Amino acid sequence: MLKIIFFFLTITSVYSQTSGCTDPQAENYSSSSTQNNASCNYKSLKLKPEYSFRLSDSIRETSGLIAFQNLLWTHNDDHDTTIYGLDTLGKIQKKIILSETINHDWEEISQDSTHLYVGDFGNNYSGNRADLKILKIEKKSFLEENPKIETIVFSYSDQTDFSLSKPNKTDFECEAFIVSKDSIYLFTKQWKSSKTNIYALPKQEGTQIAKFKATLEVKGLVTGATYLEDKKLITLCGYTKMGKPFLYLLYDFKNQDFLSGNKRRIDLKLPFHQIEGIATKDGLHYFITNESLVRKPVINNPQQLHYFDLSSVLSQYLNQQQ
Repeated sequence: MLKIIFFFLTITSVYSQTSGCTDPQAENYSSSSTQNNASCNYKSLKLKPEYSFRLSDSIRETSGLIAFQNLLWTHNDDHDTTIYGLDTLGKIQKKIILSETINHDWEEISQDSTHLYVGDFGNNYSGNRADLKILKIEKKSFLEENPKIETIVFSYSDQTDFSLSKPNKTDFECEAFIVSKDSIYLFTKQWKSSKTNIYALPKQEGTQIAKFKATLEVKGLVTGATYLEDKKLITLCGYTKMGKPFLYLLYDFKNQDFLSGNKRRIDLKLPFHQIEGIATKDGLHYFITNESLVRKPVINNPQQLHYFDLSSVLSQYLNQQQ
């Protein structure tokens, strides 16, 4: 008899949890839903920066961005092995050189509690790089300007063709990644499909395989990512093939299934900007960099740092996470 009662209570509990859209920001929000089923739809939204500042000519090719030790850290994507520490107005306050390294194509910088990670995995020229790597840098030694660096070499689990491709034609190009407690997650920049593939690999030194996890329809080229693991919030940045920049939010997901929660795209009022790096400390206030894009007389956009406030979009969700 007790087994029957327990079974009945279990079934009742399961069915009493209604799945649906649980985000009040969404058009199809359901106040009666208690489980997010990733069905939320949103009105189109365009945001303009609160301010923008031109960056030094020494970082024309700013390509990644993190917030760490009260500075914003960025780097160039070719030759230069310096990591630049900026204040919130974009002024260079510190320079740390990663000596004895080579910058083949540094496209992103990320972090966890103990290490910085620099992605030397740019692959857009010919699509056939066999030396994709991530530099893992101990934070303490980095701040002491004597960085201890480990190297993670990886390949994509589903890349079998390493023949030369034309520039900007490969789907095995990456410019964005995040680091969790146990893994690295890559978000590819797919030139053909304007989608992004998500791959996971261990964050241990040595040779690793980046395993395919999922595909996200972003309708653009993903170039940067920032992650608040405790808040279950990922913010991607990028631009369309027509040069229109955007943000793509992933939040309220389950475990490491980043597509199981809300997915929202936000267009930025920065026409023809090659957005590259993104960073946040609290999930509400974001700093974004664009590299120099000059095609005179039509386009003349120098490298800049932009500040955006997403409080109107995410404050309610983040308050619930506290």
